[in-house]
Amino acid sequence: MEKRKRMNKKAQNQISFGMIFSIILIIVFIAFAIYAIGIFLNTQKIAQVQSFKNDLQTDIGDMFMSAGGEKEKEYFIPKNIEQVCFIDYEFYNMYFKPEGKYDGKELEHIDIENTIRDSTSRPKELCIDTENGKISLSIKKGYNEILVTIAK
Repeated sequence: MEKRKRMNKKAQNQISFGMIFSIILIIVFIAFAIYAIGIFLNTQKIAQVQSFKNDLQTDIGDMFMSAGGEKEKEYFIPKNIEQVCFIDYEFYNMYFKPEGKYDGKELEHIDIENTIRDSTSRPKELCIDTENGKISLSIKKGYNEILVTIAK
C-alpha cells in the first residue's frame, strides 16, 4: 500500500511537471506570435507611408509637367498619422504628425513658399488633417507658374 502511494505521488509530480512545461511552451509560442504580428504590421505601415510619398511625388511631377491645372487627390496612410505637414525646412519639406514615427521627405517641383504662404503658425507650415487613414489634398499649378502648390 505504501509503495502504491509513493508511485501515485511520483506520477502526480511527473504530470504536474509535464503540464507546467507545456504551459511554458504555449506562453512562449503566443509571445513569439504576437511579436511577429507586430513586426508585420509595422512593416505594412512603413510600406504604406512609402507608397504615399511615391504617389504624391508622382502626382506632383505630373502636374509639374503639365501646362497647369488643379486636381483633388485622396491617399491612404496609416491611421496613426494625424496630419501631413508641409514646411520650408533644410532637409525636407513634408513631414508627419505625430513626429518621429516616419521620416519626412524632400518633395521635388513644389513651391513650398506659396504652399505655406497663408500660414499663421510659427514656423510657417501647412498641416492637413487625416481622417480614418485617408488624406485629401489639392495639387495645383497656375498656367503662368513653374512649380506646383499644395492646398487643403
